[in-house]
Amino acid sequence: MAHFVVVGAGQAGASLVAKLRSEGFDGEITLIGAEPVPPYQRPPLSKAYLLGEMEESRLYLRPANWYEDNRVALRTGTRVTGIDRAARTLELEAGETLGYDALALTTGAHPRTLPASIGGALDGVYCMRDLADADTMAPEFAEGARLLVIGGGYIGLEAAAVAAKKGLSVTLVEMAPRILQRVAAEATSDFFRALHRDHGVDIREGVGLDHLTGTERVTGAVLTDGASVEVDFVIVGVGIAPAGILAESAGLAMDNGIATDAHGRTSDPHIWAAGDCASFPYKGHRIRLESVGNAIDMAETVAQNMMGGKVDYEAKPWFWSDQYDCKLQIGGLNMGYDAVHTRRGEGAGVSHWYYLGDQLLAVDAMNDPRSYMIGKRLIEMGKSPAPEVITDPDTNMKALLKG
Repeated sequence: MAHFVVVGAGQAGASLVAKLRSEGFDGEITLIGAEPVPPYQRPPLSKAYLLGEMEESRLYLRPANWYEDNRVALRTGTRVTGIDRAARTLELEAGETLGYDALALTTGAHPRTLPASIGGALDGVYCMRDLADADTMAPEFAEGARLLVIGGGYIGLEAAAVAAKKGLSVTLVEMAPRILQRVAAEATSDFFRALHRDHGVDIREGVGLDHLTGTERVTGAVLTDGASVEVDFVIVGVGIAPAGILAESAGLAMDNGIATDAHGRTSDPHIWAAGDCASFPYKGHRIRLESVGNAIDMAETVAQNMMGGKVDYEAKPWFWSDQYDCKLQIGGLNMGYDAVHTRRGEGAGVSHWYYLGDQLLAVDAMNDPRSYMIGKRLIEMGKSPAPEVITDPDTNMKALLKG
């Protein structure tokens, strides 16, 4: 009986094993995770969970008994230290060896941290990536506490929003000229800058961290413009990197993560990869997507191909972020855009539409779910209405899907 092993018990790993069973795979399945808990949702960690609005049990992707009922051997708190590709075995931290017929790596990503030389090892300096991170920093969120957020991407902005809602004094620094510069147009940056400042967040752009101060615990920060900030704790949100050490040490091809083909297969025919750790072909490029949607969709495609399918992974990128009472929804990828057009939605809703020439690439929708849904559908269908049609408030947006 074939034995499929999945290393990485996050969204991708959980989706992959579920798809294997739903597609009729009847062999053995082992799902291995380094954390001591079952697979869970990560997005609420920096939002509802940190706010105290969601209990830990509600984070879990499936009830604990699902794994036993579906004959999935879930091994939590277990680290894989090596892959012997020739023998098709895994080396586990405790010295155990585990064989496989096919292996899937869904190891995710890890947060980039601050160097110890500038204070990154001080107590009170946190990253937000997993449940343990959220639990460890939760007591810091006391009303009146002074928080410094380093990084103006979505993770940093979401953490700042939670802190501001809890009554903390929040300073956010972004070394780029504007927040969200790597991922969004200037208009979207302007929207979220205004939103955070309306909630009392001190946003400083074009300013980085020089070093943190304190003996054992952080007490302050010196910024690159010479300013000093007194702080009670720090959250570092400067991006994530694919968790590819296991794959790289096994000699698999790497390219911005674990390189896979269109089927999710790595350079080893018996090893697959999916989720944040994996890069794949996309419209003539090689990309890696950090999103729940990609983790689910790519993992399910890989599951089918592990069973002998020949299904190309066709990514349909979508993302979201919750900050205060604003829901940002993003459809498509804005790579290479040369123009952005704004449409006013219902109420305070607004959307920004990214074009390359006359091709629609992506849409950012703030409290405008209709524009998001229609924009995402248009992109997936390969339709590109003229910008003046999109921005015309009298346009029947739904009709564009039929045109």
